[in-house]
Amino acid sequence: MKTTGGSDAAKRRAGERAAEDVEDGFVVGLGTGSTTAHAIEAIGRAVDDGLDVRGIATSFQSRRLALEAGIPLTELDAVAGVDLAIDGADRVLEGGDARGTLIKGGGAAHTREKLVDESADRFVVVADPSKLTDRLEASVPVAVLPEAHTVVAERVDELDGEATLREAACKDGPVVTDNGNLVLDCDFGPIEDPTTLATRLSALPGVVEHGLFVDVADTTYVGTADGVEVRRY
Repeated sequence: MKTTGGSDAAKRRAGERAAEDVEDGFVVGLGTGSTTAHAIEAIGRAVDDGLDVRGIATSFQSRRLALEAGIPLTELDAVAGVDLAIDGADRVLEGGDARGTLIKGGGAAHTREKLVDESADRFVVVADPSKLTDRLEASVPVAVLPEAHTVVAERVDELDGEATLREAACKDGPVVTDNGNLVLDCDFGPIEDPTTLATRLSALPGVVEHGLFVDVADTTYVGTADGVEVRRY
């Protein structure tokens, strides 16, 4: 589920710091969420000042924000590559061998986000301190084909997890992603080995994509009350 917390000022600092990494001529992946929105707005202001960039939106929300900000948009299959991706996270692992592992998908956009983030030469995470954790314990969002949600839920149970179909807040029925898929929020308790779990989830028939981002992030900018802290992986 989508996480809340962190001050808007901290989120703004992180987003604006990431926007400073965008250079003239870049193709930029535009993630989804409240912290990334600040990066999109900052990039838009730079475009107004003459910066030449093209953005690739990862969701309807980020597309709408980019258009409002005046950022020219393109698609992944229309470019030679992505220079930089900027995106948020629901959880960022602080320590251990899997440091920098993310849980994403609170906004149900993780399928497109992972595609763009994995394609980028550099992937920058923007976060506030509430997203940092020393232990991954949050549920892992898993996008599934609609007809496969019961089958995938059974397979998750076999992996010692508990899958819950995500219900929409303002409509009857489940959340439907931008790609027409459903989302299972899968609780595995403390995740001691995210790499193995990610591999097992990817192998399940009917799974489109899961929200474990392992060895994908290069840098995290953490907005704080005083400025921005930098984590490099």
